[in-house]
Amino acid sequence: MKFSHIFYGTLNREKRAFSRLILDTAYSFFLPPFSFQIRVGGLYLLYCLYQCQTASPPEQIRLALKDWLDLSKFEKDAVDAQHLDAVYILRQLMFQKAFNFTAMPTVLVYKKKRKVEKSAPCEEFMERATRPQELINIELLEELSNIHELYGNLKSSVSLTSEQADPSFNLVRKDLIPQLRSTVMDFYKWQQRKDGTDEDEDSDEGTSSKQECSKRAELIASIKSKAFGEAAEAPKSRRHRQVEVNQTNYEAGPSHSSGYSRRNKPSLKTRTNENLYISGDLWKEVTTATHISRLTTLDFVRKEKPKEYKKFKW
Repeated sequence: MKFSHIFYGTLNREKRAFSRLILDTAYSFFLPPFSFQIRVGGLYLLYCLYQCQTASPPEQIRLALKDWLDLSKFEKDAVDAQHLDAVYILRQLMFQKAFNFTAMPTVLVYKKKRKVEKSAPCEEFMERATRPQELINIELLEELSNIHELYGNLKSSVSLTSEQADPSFNLVRKDLIPQLRSTVMDFYKWQQRKDGTDEDEDSDEGTSSKQECSKRAELIASIKSKAFGEAAEAPKSRRHRQVEVNQTNYEAGPSHSSGYSRRNKPSLKTRTNENLYISGDLWKEVTTATHISRLTTLDFVRKEKPKEYKKFKW
């Protein structure tokens, strides 16, 4: 399988979006906090993906303004470490105008979530900041002090046997071990102090966001209370009416005898029959069904009665 087969199988309308996604994913490995080796690998990956993409014109690599200093520092470190292949690839991408210099790393979209869920980076690829503490421990300091003391004794014994003092003996540093230990401790304190300031900034941001949420909740609650208060008030047309409650009726119990009796209203059919007067022949016409043929005739034609035939008796 070739490297260019990654872009195979995508539809024409999805080529540019897929190229954008895969370039952004590879670009994340080119930035700190990853180690120098991982960043070089990310640069190789970016170069291969940019050359093998099938979109025309090719999709560019978004380079944000905040990442420009990291890129220039990476180029300087690569030159100092004699990684000329990485320097060549980086300058080749610059020459081909593969980078799109932008203000933001991602495209700004209206009504987009502020916090985008990102996958956690692999800790094995990240450059560890605790290497000095792991490298210089108590056992190593004891061994270094013993070796340094032995080396100093050998130097002094050689200088005593010889007539002239050895000039290299002056190069031995007597305070090497304490200075190394103090340097590591200073680095550890600086790291703790930096982490503390970062946590304070995060906590300040969290408290500010909580305060904004609480203010918004209080504002909504006040609006609701005002709305319910206005709805509970009686209208001005009914404010003069006082509700009177007869306490004697409640104390004595409910009375079955009332001053008036409820009268049932007659139905519509009953009222129609009482108020409408229809003669006998017309009443029969009303009660019978109306045929459609009668609606087309101008004059009323009385329906003839069907003749009655006597049944034949055997």
